[in-house]
Amino acid sequence: MMKRLRLCALIVATLTGCSPFPALDIPARTVTPALDYPAILPLDDLLAQAGVTDTTAQTGLAARAAALQARAAALRTAP
Repeated sequence: MMKRLRLCALIVATLTGCSPFPALDIPARTVTPALDYPAILPLDDLLAQAGVTDTTAQTGLAARAAALQARAAALRTAP
């Protein structure tokens, strides 16, 4: 019984090795061009470009930036 199973497995493996590989019509991958990302600027420069002179808005943005930096630091130290 075991010899028959091995013989059948050998025949199946031999026959599958003889079958031709199917032709696949897959288009070639195109390389995506480099994107022009905006430059990273300090917060003070961005606020000056936007014309924000309100100290309350600057304080609020600075507080949000500090909170995000603290969160990033916590994520870096988390296991």
